[in-house]
Amino acid sequence: MLLLDGGVGTELQRRGAAMDPAAWCGPATLQNDALLTEIHVDYARAGSDVITANTFASSRVMLAAAGYGDHVAELNTRAVEAALRAQAQLADEGRVVAVAGSLSHLMPMIPGTATVDRSLVPSADAVGAAFVEVAQLVKDAGAEVILLEMMYEPERAALAVEAALGVGLPVWFGLSARRGAAGEAVSFHHFDEVPLAELARLIPATGIDVAGVMHTPSELMSDALRVVRNHFAGPLSAYPDSGHFEMPGWSFVDIIDPAVLERFYLAWLEQGARVLGGCCGLTIPHIEAAARARAAWAA
Repeated sequence: MLLLDGGVGTELQRRGAAMDPAAWCGPATLQNDALLTEIHVDYARAGSDVITANTFASSRVMLAAAGYGDHVAELNTRAVEAALRAQAQLADEGRVVAVAGSLSHLMPMIPGTATVDRSLVPSADAVGAAFVEVAQLVKDAGAEVILLEMMYEPERAALAVEAALGVGLPVWFGLSARRGAAGEAVSFHHFDEVPLAELARLIPATGIDVAGVMHTPSELMSDALRVVRNHFAGPLSAYPDSGHFEMPGWSFVDIIDPAVLERFYLAWLEQGARVLGGCCGLTIPHIEAAARARAAWAA
């Protein structure tokens, strides 16, 4: 059983880093290398076995829309390097952690919302090339695993899977869900109610080491995990979010209490989850709750 970290972009924001109005947390690496390393170290000390570089919003699609198209390589490389510095510091303390690179299919959003601006979504070829670029950059910088995060739009998710598998690193797949009109868990897709099974079917028969659900409310995770299990026999991952997004920042409202989340973690372990963590809005006390759940389960 492994523990991931909590939210990285939202933790940057929570600790005072400015979020970009068009590319959210991606450009923040330029001014916050030391803060990123501090965040990674704090998560590892709370129990995380895997720390995630700040590359979730660092594709060329996102950065070019924000005026940072000339900084794609620099931002992805420096984000991984900040995590590697944390890894080295932790090694000096006797703590072994792995460094992951995040690859999402995040697209530019309408300001003040969490809704994709369809007018700014480029062609599938351009999107696929942007994903390949990120995957190769994080590998070259020293990441040891690629996290496919917030997979919810089938065409872009398929391109992300192809890009990640193409660079030869271990790949973990995380889909995201929301509640549909009938109350069931459906894809996080903003415009359509895409069945979760359509996303889960994109998990290839070979090449994906861990698959699960992330950036999803805790109360929907169990339903979504059951869908993933129907299409994937390997280890499951579970790392929810809490609060909500309004470009360019996270709203830390109604954040789940760590003690409540601990009980959810235990339920997900019962379902077969072997990787626990947190996504947007979740921070150090939530990873400490995951560590307690893991210890209780192991006992």
